[in-house]
Amino acid sequence: MNIKEAEVAKKVRAKVYPGSPYPLGATWDGKGVNFALYAENATGVELCLFNHQNDEAEAIRVPVTERSAQVWHVYIPDAKPGQLYGYRVHGPYDPSNGHRFNPAKLLIDPYAKAIAGKIEWSDALFGYETGNEAEDLSMSETDSAPFLPKCVVINPEFDWEGDRAPKIPYHSTIIYEAHVRGFTKMNSEIPEEIRGTYAAIGHPVTIGYLQELGVTAIELMPVHHFIADRHLVEKGLTNYWGYNTIGFFAPEVRYSGSGVLGEQVNEFKQMVKDLHKAGIEVILDVVYNHTAEGNQMGPTLSFRGVDNASYYRLAEDKRFYFDYTGTGNTLNANLPNVLRLMMDSLRYWVLEMHVDGFRFDLASTLARELHEVNKLSAFFDIIHQDPVISQVKLIAEPWDVGEGGYQVGKFPPGWAEWNGKYRDCIRDYWRGADSMLGEFAQRFTGSSDLYEGDYRSPTASINFITAHDGFTLNDLVSYNDKHNDANGEDNNDGESHNRSWNCGAEGDTEDEAVNALRQRQKRNFLTTLFLSQGVPMLLSGDEISRTQQGNNNAYCQDNEISWTNWEHADKDLLQFTQGLIQMRKDHPVFCRRRWFQGQPIKGIGLEDIAWFLPDGSEMSDEHWNNDFAKTLAVFLNGRGIHTPGPKGEQIVDDSFYVIFNAHHEPVEYKLPSAKYGKEWIQVLNTADGKIGRDSKHAPEETIKVESRSIMLLQHKIAYDNAGKNK
Repeated sequence: MNIKEAEVAKKVRAKVYPGSPYPLGATWDGKGVNFALYAENATGVELCLFNHQNDEAEAIRVPVTERSAQVWHVYIPDAKPGQLYGYRVHGPYDPSNGHRFNPAKLLIDPYAKAIAGKIEWSDALFGYETGNEAEDLSMSETDSAPFLPKCVVINPEFDWEGDRAPKIPYHSTIIYEAHVRGFTKMNSEIPEEIRGTYAAIGHPVTIGYLQELGVTAIELMPVHHFIADRHLVEKGLTNYWGYNTIGFFAPEVRYSGSGVLGEQVNEFKQMVKDLHKAGIEVILDVVYNHTAEGNQMGPTLSFRGVDNASYYRLAEDKRFYFDYTGTGNTLNANLPNVLRLMMDSLRYWVLEMHVDGFRFDLASTLARELHEVNKLSAFFDIIHQDPVISQVKLIAEPWDVGEGGYQVGKFPPGWAEWNGKYRDCIRDYWRGADSMLGEFAQRFTGSSDLYEGDYRSPTASINFITAHDGFTLNDLVSYNDKHNDANGEDNNDGESHNRSWNCGAEGDTEDEAVNALRQRQKRNFLTTLFLSQGVPMLLSGDEISRTQQGNNNAYCQDNEISWTNWEHADKDLLQFTQGLIQMRKDHPVFCRRRWFQGQPIKGIGLEDIAWFLPDGSEMSDEHWNNDFAKTLAVFLNGRGIHTPGPKGEQIVDDSFYVIFNAHHEPVEYKLPSAKYGKEWIQVLNTADGKIGRDSKHAPEETIKVESRSIMLLQHKIAYDNAGKNK
């Protein structure tokens, strides 16, 4: 510390105000900064102020003497945005009783709005002496400040220029799951210095691509500040996906192209503003079920040192943690202060960062009251009554690794869910596995067996074939087995039962027949996805045949295994996908707001939906239970849409006849009688990849549907803008 800095330190110590317990975190009011920290079991708190990002010791250590209930607080006049800080918290170091206070450890503020950099792994980051026979029962006195990134006081002001949320209804939503870094890192059309950053996602090249593709929302994999696990870093790998949060208010610093001292906040806001201008929503994948501090042998970075017992779910022996997440710990969503942190974080990202929704990782964990999953838990009660959070998109990953954690279809109204049963069923159908046509029909029509009984709609189902976790679409049709050797775990990590089929050869091949079949299968999966009722989610890069070379668990691969290779983009598949998405957007019959009734429509005499066999007859109950059947057709009645449009108008669409053939041989199909349509026009065929008006067909005409393909036929219904038939 130089003479000038010493003088400043002296003045700060002499001029400290009591401050306020609200709001939590560091808040600049234009005249100074209020610091507030929840630490119920602490006996003392020290605020540490740093002058520079890489300082190994604080310039000033301010004792926080004011305590209101469980919150410690202090106000520093003249402190400004950009001020670096952390905490040291005093209290008993008694792991057996759940307490792990250690003032030798600098701590990240749980409410930090920005964090200046990444941790540098060192034994000093652990609250115990590594290598000691007593393990975590020992206590380390080594200062961790040189290795921990500092928190940053931010200036919340930003010119949103009248930004307004697109507020796209669920039935019109098409989600695109993407990784901030991986999606843009290899895009040569984006300036090199910003590739892999928030700025690159908001760049006109990226936005133009998303608009041309036709998606309405980008779902970003975790952007909360996270930690790269020590064991990965020491192997030359990293935590690429980011499901290892340490800062629930701070944008991940790795994705900032403009700076780490608060600039990352404005860069994120600019990205959101630019996407909103293009009519694209921003959904965040969030991880409120655990933190990056791991189990009892993990580091002391924030929550553990601030007040371990007030943040985590501890076992009967309070030295240990309940682990419903497979990461070593579980945040205790039953505690008021933890619920408050989660709700404050969600509200912050909506109100201050303008995001449009959240996808909750391992959401079943948040619903556990004691051990059992309970959809009426406090977490859901609070969200349901919150006037801010309840109005954005809420999407659950409805499972965790604990007993009874698979909760697909069991989340409360107002929530949508990743439909894992949809993924599994559609994969099984197209790979030719024995499966019931009845389940396929349920999944295609919105999974009413899962969602209808609780007054939910088809849009509760987030339909997907692939996601970040598992094979890409290209690899799903190219590999029978996972190939995860690059992860350094002897190929033992990742799911072994992928419901994939390599079409006759494992991995890359020069066999033209195999490659042609793979392309057809990709088109089959995409067509099924975008014609299904519910909300489709497309994994980024699937539309251009992105491959991970058979790696189905690329969580640690921040390299070309995970990055989208734009140079090798499959432009034919991209064009096909664009056409599919446009067709879905043009025809409300594919994105209904309410369930099919299967009953004759008054004045028409036809059902809103009907299922047919190849001979043109309607399917009966016995046909649904055949596990060997591989083909069926469905009639979607354009006059059978029971919901009005946004202005109360009647919605009438064309009718469609969809023929699915997962059999390895062609099937001849007799079209239904004239009452279903007097003329049918082929508008899509996955056998050749054509989208657009093609051949015309008469009622009861027999047509050939190629092996492993989908044919889509359209019956034009003339109607005016009011929806009345002409």
